[in-house]
Amino acid sequence: MSKAKKQAATVGGSAEEIESSFYEALQAGDIDRLMACWADEDDVVCVHPGGPRLIGLGAIRSAFDAMFNNGSVRVRPQGVRKIESLASAVHSVRERIELTTREGPMEAVVIATNVYHKTAQGWRMVAHHASPGNSRESDDVTETPPVFH
Repeated sequence: MSKAKKQAATVGGSAEEIESSFYEALQAGDIDRLMACWADEDDVVCVHPGGPRLIGLGAIRSAFDAMFNNGSVRVRPQGVRKIESLASAVHSVRERIELTTREGPMEAVVIATNVYHKTAQGWRMVAHHASPGNSRESDDVTETPPVFH
């Protein structure tokens, strides 16, 4: 299995730009562009909702290839929360995914954690972990600060 060209994902050097390229590749069903977002590391990891842990570029590519056999993924990332440092970034993303079912169009919500490292090729994804969300839940739950009287 050939590796994707890593330069295809270099669009300016930030984790945000790699994340944007990742979601654009999902929407276009472009496996080469999607794989170019990943770091060239043996231990990269991907978990799809309800699926097994996929380790390595080969397993990740196979899973996305199978997904793209059904067409592109109509996904809208939103509500991104970021924790960043000099060489790593963690993004918590609410994904709204449009699905076509027998009952007609539906929307699913997925909560994803995307982890990026700064590599010799620039910023690259090293982990994508997605879990089922709930479209009826509030957007975010945050801690309420205490009120002192």
